[in-house]
Amino acid sequence: MKVFVKTFGCRTNIYDSELIKKELTSAVLTHNEKDADIIIVNSCTVTNGADSDVRNYINRANRLGKKVLLTGCGVVSRGKELFEKGSVFGVFGMSEKGKVGEFVNSQKKFFELGNLKFSDKNLVTSYENHTKAFIKIQEGCDFNCAYCIIPSVRGKSRSIDESLIINEAKELVANSFSEIVLTGTNIGSYGKDKNSTLGKLIANLGKIQGIKRIRLGSVEPSQIDSSFREILRESWFEKHLHIALQHTSQKMLSIMHRRNKALKDLDLFCELAELGFALGTDFIVAHPGESEEIWSEAVENFKKFPITHIHAFIFSPRDNTHSATLRHDINGETAKKRLKMLQNIVLLNNLEFRKKHYNKFLDVLIERKNGEFYEGFDQFYNKILVKSNQNLAKKWVEIKKYEITTNANLAEI
Repeated sequence: MKVFVKTFGCRTNIYDSELIKKELTSAVLTHNEKDADIIIVNSCTVTNGADSDVRNYINRANRLGKKVLLTGCGVVSRGKELFEKGSVFGVFGMSEKGKVGEFVNSQKKFFELGNLKFSDKNLVTSYENHTKAFIKIQEGCDFNCAYCIIPSVRGKSRSIDESLIINEAKELVANSFSEIVLTGTNIGSYGKDKNSTLGKLIANLGKIQGIKRIRLGSVEPSQIDSSFREILRESWFEKHLHIALQHTSQKMLSIMHRRNKALKDLDLFCELAELGFALGTDFIVAHPGESEEIWSEAVENFKKFPITHIHAFIFSPRDNTHSATLRHDINGETAKKRLKMLQNIVLLNNLEFRKKHYNKFLDVLIERKNGEFYEGFDQFYNKILVKSNQNLAKKWVEIKKYEITTNANLAEI
């Protein structure tokens, strides 16, 4: 029995897929979906478009005669519909992934949603075709943002035991991974149910010999507390933080049911920039209610933020969210112009940031070779392209001399 695991969505899903693979001891894993007898689809449901991508993939797999099992976030939002239509042979929630060995051998169709209160106990000890390793530190989210469906499909925030996380990190280091990326649904909430904090966890991870760099997924502005500030100057802590703003107009933040405050966010970003951090954020453009007045306020504020990286996107209504019920009256052309404006501002910010830090060594983990260049990211999460006759794949290199271009830094060693 050959099984292929197809992963949609975020780093947390990448992690979950690795746990699924680890449980498949009675099957042969294949990296080619065409060779598979069974395809396990680890789905994403963050947008209607994500649902559509998953549905189209399942339809294609069915046309190829594959037996399809569905798991992931889409189980809660679309699992019953796909199962009743006969699009999938079986459905299992992420709390049930420990039984995946039984599921792939099942001769009867099954639908097991499980629950949204589980916490993983197993470890991922290696990653194929990855230079860095992901560790999931928590599940779920207690926020109630108007546009987001994730809390209803991932459940309330719950933290994984620190001892399990520490042991997992040690195993990964033993398997030659020296860059660790902490991931989860809302990692900044880590520890609120364990009498701990994200900052305390990171400090303990930093004590593990062999870890060269710790990176984070997205955190919320309100989650940068005193324990987090204590680790900001550590050499192993990446000099880049991704802090989710979603918008820079206070009126829009209120419409979105966000907890952060625009001007307080600005103080935080300026504080971190003074410490030499590159700073990324998320930004939703053209959310319902984004009038010209609100947009003007947002842009005026946005230009004050020292943002060097951005994940900006145009609002897309998600079924079963509050935002989807609001009047959406911003045309596509206006939305695209607003998006491009933010991207151009950040592009120039990033260029100026790299010029400002030109005299610093760049500590780069090479991830892959693409054409004539090796590609990697430095401690500021800026891409660098390296030309070399040496085999640099999956190696750390320290670069002093390089050329700054608009989209990346270039070096030759």
